[in-house]
Amino acid sequence: MNKLNEMTIVEAARALRAREITTRELWDACAEATEEKNPELNAYLEIFDADDTAISAAQERINREGDAAPLLCGIPLAIKDNILIEGKIASAASKMLESYRATYDATVIHKLKEAGALFLGRTNMDEFALGGSTENSAFGETKNPHDTTRVSGGTSGGSAAAVAAHLAIAALGTDTGGSVRNPASYCGVVGLKPTYGAVSRFGVIAAASSFDQVGPLTKTVEDAQILFDTVRGQDPKDSTSIPEDLYGAARREVRTIGVPTRLFADALDAEMLERFQSALKKCGCKVVDIEIPSAKPALAAYYIINFAEVSTNLARFDGMRYGLSKQGETLLDDYLLSRTEGFGEEARRRILLGTFVLSSGYIDAYYRQAVAARTELTREFNEAFKEVDIIATPTMPTPAFKIGEKSDPLSLYLEDAFTVLANLTGMPAISVPMGSVEREGPSTSLGIKKQLPVGIHFTAPHQAENVLFAIGSAIY
Repeated sequence: MNKLNEMTIVEAARALRAREITTRELWDACAEATEEKNPELNAYLEIFDADDTAISAAQERINREGDAAPLLCGIPLAIKDNILIEGKIASAASKMLESYRATYDATVIHKLKEAGALFLGRTNMDEFALGGSTENSAFGETKNPHDTTRVSGGTSGGSAAAVAAHLAIAALGTDTGGSVRNPASYCGVVGLKPTYGAVSRFGVIAAASSFDQVGPLTKTVEDAQILFDTVRGQDPKDSTSIPEDLYGAARREVRTIGVPTRLFADALDAEMLERFQSALKKCGCKVVDIEIPSAKPALAAYYIINFAEVSTNLARFDGMRYGLSKQGETLLDDYLLSRTEGFGEEARRRILLGTFVLSSGYIDAYYRQAVAARTELTREFNEAFKEVDIIATPTMPTPAFKIGEKSDPLSLYLEDAFTVLANLTGMPAISVPMGSVEREGPSTSLGIKKQLPVGIHFTAPHQAENVLFAIGSAIY
């Protein structure tokens, strides 16, 4: 048997029902590993005290209901710091909300509590989910468990690192432009971005509202499906959530995989390309080359829309109603001091650029053009899905890079070239490990090499997460 904290959801659930372990033993194993490793990794911003009542209630429910108890009952999970848990701080890794304590549960947390899940702590992230490496956290970067000189990815880097280092059985993150799949690839775990609207966003601190989706980070594809099935569903508190009956019509078999080779052919080195091609062979499907002409300019369109929505969503943090409040000599000084000290550099950059692209002189030239490009990209994907069942690319063009290596914001934005497509189209996508590549380790002068994980990325039509789980399980 694996160490208790190294178990998957399925393994832990089976052991709990067989009376081989208890919920307290499982909790203690994860908590002890977290206390030991988190000071180095900084995956968690806060580790919660054991909730004895919840732990005991989960054990009693398993004893009473047996196999009928939800699989997540008694399972310790890590939760990204922008998902509200009643009574707990939810700072979105920002000084602006450093002391904000949630007064209600996000819908996904409510569903997890109903299933009997336990919460180990809140995980680190890029501030307000703006970034791709968790280096933009106001409370320090999260380090990659495979090489602590490298980033864990972002913006859900803390959640991915916690799962990869076995500091939780599984975790929830949020995905705006790859924020679940990016760190899943860098940390060697499974990350799912559901169909837009499949999971309620109620109680999730907004970054870019037309992109954001809550998604699982897990050790296996089967675990990702369990978490997804638990948190998904229509929510009257979120008008963008999808009726459950739409999912019954989306089932399809995977016979043909489309690969937009021109999109990434020049971005991969030989080792990355070999891992990608080997992973495709494991699928046992026909592979055809496809064209998605709008995929190349999609990254620019994504960031224009992202900046615009970020500037709108973060306007509420003005130092007047809640969040950090600094007093100056005038009302304008109050705003300037609160927002300058409350927001980090990347948040301020996106607010300024978003305000610019929405301004009366430039909204037609930038924002509306980006929205039109988004519509065209979605049309092209829908056309492609008439010929193929699923679309594959590498998740990221490279393995995890070294902390501080990409200080230029544009170089970091370019890392998202493959993942933003699913957010622009609203389609579901998954990253699963496809092996590892060799890179320089922390002591390059000694010639030390590290094996770093990399992921393969699949996109499916709307409401077709079942296709992703099927193809992901065939590979990993």
